[in-house]
Amino acid sequence: MSVTNVEEGPARVKRPDWLRVKLPTGESFRKVREIVSEHKLHTICQSGNCPNMGECWGAGTATFMILGNVCTRSCGFCSVATGRPDDVDPFEPARVARSVELMGVKHCVITSVDRDDLKDGGSDIWARTIRAIRRRTPTTTMETLIPDFQGKWENLAVVTDAAPEILSHNLETVRRLTKQVRIQAKYDRSLEVLMRSKRAGLRTKSGIMLGLGETDQEVEESMDDLRSVGVDILTLGQYLQPTKEHLPVSEYIHPDRFARFKTIGMEKGFRYVESGPLVRSSYHAEKHLFDL
Repeated sequence: MSVTNVEEGPARVKRPDWLRVKLPTGESFRKVREIVSEHKLHTICQSGNCPNMGECWGAGTATFMILGNVCTRSCGFCSVATGRPDDVDPFEPARVARSVELMGVKHCVITSVDRDDLKDGGSDIWARTIRAIRRRTPTTTMETLIPDFQGKWENLAVVTDAAPEILSHNLETVRRLTKQVRIQAKYDRSLEVLMRSKRAGLRTKSGIMLGLGETDQEVEESMDDLRSVGVDILTLGQYLQPTKEHLPVSEYIHPDRFARFKTIGMEKGFRYVESGPLVRSSYHAEKHLFDL
């Protein structure tokens, strides 16, 4: 087991042969791409260089990213652009809702960039988007992968009051590596986001990237922290370096270890654990609702 961490600047690790991504193809993929383009939408599938975009878009699903595609934070793992975002688009909720209808989406995943430049952190657009989808397609269920709103709990409450079926907020990494991986975030603040969301009566979910130098013990400790605030669903996936300017991969985790982590997570009391090299937050998201 490697214990090299991001602070030590490990040498570049060669990607193993078993870690391969399918190229996007098929009519469903083209249809989703056309709708996203026509309605001027952003998706984390594209902005985050998700390795599962071909599979998910090919199945007619996508994770919508609201509040633009420029983030006010500069996390060392994330390929989303950092800078000064554009003004909030008041018509975005309606466009997203219309696209969900056109795609025939049964379970919709929504995320956003961090908007620390806004007094409400973007929570009003979050709530309006949830409600717009409900009005247009009442049978569509939703997962919302939200930011931490800088710990301004009145803004979090705006989203939880809109009552998405699943409230997701990613821990991203273990406590020791948080300052290097999520520069403007705080480990305990993320736990409090999840705790408050659970207290609001929502089903909660979080995710951790592996391969940044964490130890197996630290992964298990993070699992315990998430269970202590009542998190129901856990995703574990391999960190993949987007560009040479981002944090390097310390280690590629073998699928057998991911399988072992899934077993450990279920034993710790998570109701669903999605664990594998190419797993991302929204991967098989529909199962995280209907299998519970």
